[in-house]
Amino acid sequence: MNEVLLSAKNLTKRFGGLAAVNDVSVDLWRDQIHAVIGPNGAGKSTLTNLLSGDLPPTSGTVHLGGHNITGWSPEKISAQGLGRSYQKTNIFLPFTVWENVRLAAQSRTPHAARWLQTAARMKDINTRAEKALELAGLTARRHSVAGATSHGEQRQLEIAMTLATEPQVLLLDEPLAGMGVAEAERMVALLLTIKKQHGMLLVEHDMDAVFTLADRLTVMVNGQVIASGTPAEVRADSGVQAAYLGEEH
Repeated sequence: MNEVLLSAKNLTKRFGGLAAVNDVSVDLWRDQIHAVIGPNGAGKSTLTNLLSGDLPPTSGTVHLGGHNITGWSPEKISAQGLGRSYQKTNIFLPFTVWENVRLAAQSRTPHAARWLQTAARMKDINTRAEKALELAGLTARRHSVAGATSHGEQRQLEIAMTLATEPQVLLLDEPLAGMGVAEAERMVALLLTIKKQHGMLLVEHDMDAVFTLADRLTVMVNGQVIASGTPAEVRADSGVQAAYLGEEH
């Protein structure tokens, strides 16, 4: 059943006299990917930081799972059901793929219980880690050292670690950056698979991937939304074509 999992209303973030994000609203629905595109400096990453709690908004509100999370810390927001990947891959390179995912799953264990037994004996943690590893297509690489895997596999691993925390909402910041064609195709297939139980915000520059993945599309320029709707509606918008997409789209 489709439902709004995250709702941001009239978000604004000012740095001195500059409005990096200006009066932006977005709803993330279960089983939908909402892509945000725009040129460099459009405010996409700032918007993502506002949703994740990495930046506090100057004004506006964010609700997640029925809770007003405006001003909450990133850690508290994450525990409420939000997972995020970053432009720069954020994994433990010396650890194995399995150890990375298991550590992410273990982060959801209440603090007081983390030290009462070894991780190998924590069945629920291992189960969550196994499920995330399988969803991300990394089961066969479980024993590989993360630093020795390919760039595409490291991006898959970061998503597996996010999935191991059992989020409702995923914020994905350029998950296809730096990938070759085959790696990008695997990532697109992965995102289409995991969207079924999640709401997703996707910031991405690969337009072919965006129009393959997105159910809804928001275009930002200079911190403001210039168009929002279905991919077909946005593709046909003359203002978007002039500002960003170009005639080939």
